[in-house]
Amino acid sequence: MENNKLETATFAGGCFWCTEAVFKRIKGVERVLPGYTGGEVKNPCYREVAMGLTNHAEAIQIKYNPSLISYQQLLAVFFATHDPTTLNRQANDVGKHYRSAIFYHNDKQYEIAKRVIKELNATIFNHKIVTELTLAKPFYNAESEHIDYYDLNKEQPYCQAIINPKINLLLTRFKSVLK
Repeated sequence: MENNKLETATFAGGCFWCTEAVFKRIKGVERVLPGYTGGEVKNPCYREVAMGLTNHAEAIQIKYNPSLISYQQLLAVFFATHDPTTLNRQANDVGKHYRSAIFYHNDKQYEIAKRVIKELNATIFNHKIVTELTLAKPFYNAESEHIDYYDLNKEQPYCQAIINPKINLLLTRFKSVLK
């Protein structure tokens, strides 16, 4: 597979440890990088983002093969594995850097995301989806200690309490798209 055939998706669904752990298990996903996007500060560090000084969200940037997984399928996983109806919060993680956001890379992604949000608002969620739908901005990779965090730290209480349920949901509800 040549890299020029891969497409990019960028999502923020709370803690990037969670979203990275989920999406790296999806077939057709070639790479998942945790990082920061959506803010104004260039090359932010974790501490600045966590303190709310940058307006960035903890996010992941996905490189995927659209012949193996569609953008709409990625969105289905995204919306199922976090709460898109809570503003600036995921479970105990609170702050704008934990917001739900889709950073679209082209008009097609925008249209698909807009349609999916409308459908989910009408059929699935009791509360309105507050997921931000924004044109992709520069993406800054997170520090190395955040890469593969879940897989390297499964025994940590946060991983067991917050990430394990997301992985279990993925394993039961999305078997058809797993690697």
